Amino acid sequence: MRRAIRADHMVARVGGDEFVIAAPGMPAEAVERFCMKLMETVGAPIRHESGELTVGMSIGVAIAPMDGTTPDELLRAADTALYRSKQSGRGQFSYFAAEMNDKIMLQRKMTEDMRHSLTAGHFFLEYQPRFDTRARQMRSVEALVRWAHPERGRIPPCDFIPLAEQNGLIVPLGDWILDTACEAAANWSGIGVSVNVSPVQFRDTKFVDKVRDCLRRSGLKGELLELEITEGVLLEDAERAIEVLNELKAMGVKLAMDDFGTGYSSLSYLRNFPFDVIKIDRSFISDLGTRESARPIVQAILGLGRALGLSVTAEGVETNEQLALLTADHCSEIQGFLMSRPLSQAKISELIEKVPEITGEALLQTA
Repeated sequence: MRRAIRADHMVARVGGDEFVIAAPGMPAEAVERFCMKLMETVGAPIRHESGELTVGMSIGVAIAPMDGTTPDELLRAADTALYRSKQSGRGQFSYFAAEMNDKIMLQRKMTEDMRHSLTAGHFFLEYQPRFDTRARQMRSVEALVRWAHPERGRIPPCDFIPLAEQNGLIVPLGDWILDTACEAAANWSGIGVSVNVSPVQFRDTKFVDKVRDCLRRSGLKGELLELEITEGVLLEDAERAIEVLNELKAMGVKLAMDDFGTGYSSLSYLRNFPFDVIKIDRSFISDLGTRESARPIVQAILGLGRALGLSVTAEGVETNEQLALLTADHCSEIQGFLMSRPLSQAKISELIEKVPEITGEALLQTA
């Protein structure tokens, strides 16, 4: 960093991996160029006996006197901007803006609340049934996490899952989801459970061991657990991803390609990775019956699944017309509000006890 700054600038370490650069007299229009040069200098590969090392960098920028007139004010503003840069991914820089404070303070408060809720039991699971398309029999359920915030009530997953992925809490949260879902399914007489896996969770070096230990503790058979994988899980290190997926398959665990059709490389993933199930993204299903192009796309995915020997699940089924088209086109399984909304563990258990082979019609009458 010293090589990238002028003699009258100052660089100092303020703790951990954070540094501060004071650049008096730098014109505002030169800041962007300076940040790019700094990231290029610091990010240059460092040769090592075992190979090359690279250092990532995120930058937060505060400019006096707009963003503060004292060192403390400027440091707080730069730290707030740095937080935004880290959220945007590696190799980013952000200028401080006053509106950042409220949003970032809310996110930090949400992070603290999530950490507390994990230990206080404020998270819970609901389970949405999946049905054999022709027999209308429930074959498995998808575990869906919910957060009952003690002050704000139920918070939608779309509001806290991305935050959990950013702050790292998705790993302990994901561990809890996996444990809770497997324990529940172990008491459901052959009804399987599907669990979503975050890219952050998948990168955990202990992930395979955690799945193995979870199956052992719960007594759930591996073939009754399905892990839903999105494209983001496979993007970074394909070789390691294949290794992890094969280890999971060796336990009997089923692997589902989630949100199929929304990514750029889904076809190559099916060819190169050991998936058992394709889940057609709900955006394609919602267009069935309303857009002419939707059905040929769904039919193509179903044909691909049959050719590869894969089961195909359609999620987001909400109308009888969608159900009729999917049935006619031989879709393996369906999931959606038409058949059942997500239900509590107790409700699923009650339904299984009352009707050993739950049908969609029976569920609609009793849910």
